Amino acid sequence: MKKSMLGALGVCLFATGIASAHASGGKLLATGGVTSIEGAAGGGLTPWALLSSYAEEGEWGGTAAMSQANVSDFRLDLTAASVNYSNRIELSVAQQTFDLPEVIGGELEQTIYGAKYRVLGDVIYGNYPQVSVGVQYKENTRAALPTAVGSQRDSDYDVYVAASRAWLNGPFNRTWLANAAVRATRANEIGLLGFGGDLEDDHQWVAEVSAGVFLHRSLVVGAEYRQKPDNLSFASESDWTSVFVAWFPSKSLALTGAYVDLGEIAGLSGQDGLYLSLQGSF
Repeated sequence: MKKSMLGALGVCLFATGIASAHASGGKLLATGGVTSIEGAAGGGLTPWALLSSYAEEGEWGGTAAMSQANVSDFRLDLTAASVNYSNRIELSVAQQTFDLPEVIGGELEQTIYGAKYRVLGDVIYGNYPQVSVGVQYKENTRAALPTAVGSQRDSDYDVYVAASRAWLNGPFNRTWLANAAVRATRANEIGLLGFGGDLEDDHQWVAEVSAGVFLHRSLVVGAEYRQKPDNLSFASESDWTSVFVAWFPSKSLALTGAYVDLGEIAGLSGQDGLYLSLQGSF
């Protein structure tokens, strides 16, 4: 395991050790979501309107997370951290490393800086869903391959609007949750293959949706769908889907496992496999 992954694990365990003193009351379990693959609070594949941790008005909170996705020919490693002030604004940073198959060789790296602002509503209470707006600035730090396949730039930004809602006594007397988002992006494979291309070089609006049901107050199962632009002629880009299980043994810790189907990546089809994530909150 890479040193950065070990470091993130240490931060997660440290966070779980101190969280019990700060996150034992207040917001309901799981209302901070988990860490998405771009560092923002949400599901595994997509950011939600939820803000990370369990911070309430006037409080600070945060998360540290490590994640890994293994599919047929690729592996994505993620380390990420976030802070939340007053359940109003979230700031996050994530480092992605994308290992390429031997036929290509090497790896891609990307750093993502995110900000999310809760505009209105609450995920559980009141008449309106929780609505947040977010921006992600992405820097691809190994741009030689993306440039070679037609990418137009090595850094860019995404903006998105997300709405989240939970129903405490939904169908079958279970708690249900749902999220819908629209994103303006020109990222190729979320930015790992750069931004813009020979087919399209403008920001495009794409959709992202998630839904889940709590089988227990600490265990949720659900599914996600993420639409993606198709900017490069050298290979088509697929939308992403997942089926996930998230376990929240306490407000200090979240464990997520998923089956992910990423379709075709860089001309290689059948990219499906497993995703695992560990998050500590404080």
